[in-house]
Amino acid sequence: MVTELTTAQIWAMLEQVKDPEIPAVSLIEMGIIRDVNVVENCVTVIMTPTFSGCPALAVMEEEIRASILALGAEQCHVQKQFNPPWTSDWISNEGRRKLKEFGLAPPRRHGGQIEIVLFEPAVCPRCQSSDTSLKNDFGTTLCRSIYVCNRCQEPFEQFKAL
Repeated sequence: MVTELTTAQIWAMLEQVKDPEIPAVSLIEMGIIRDVNVVENCVTVIMTPTFSGCPALAVMEEEIRASILALGAEQCHVQKQFNPPWTSDWISNEGRRKLKEFGLAPPRRHGGQIEIVLFEPAVCPRCQSSDTSLKNDFGTTLCRSIYVCNRCQEPFEQFKAL
């Protein structure tokens, strides 16, 4: 006899699925997982990637699928949803804390008024100084920018506010 999976079990498992580009945070903490539906042991996970051309998209889908099937689901479908588009405001408080511990400055919350945060200085995740300088609009991934802290002289990346 197969035990029916619950949405609570699925959400708990998805907390363990890390962002392939930022392994310190889960896809849930990043706000990428939007919904979970379970019907007769078949699971559908709705995800909104940070952007449609994300190079880690296939890896995320496969890790989600493998995790859910390992729980005992008969099937797992991962559906991408692009409307509404992902926003950095969806990153949880815990996700922001973990980004900072990882050495990535988290984006400021903007509530849809992104132009407000575009001109604010990045805050160094190491010494908390806002005396920082943008060195490159594009970091190791398209969703990050490279800064240097003028106080502690350390380079760092900031996750872009989107």
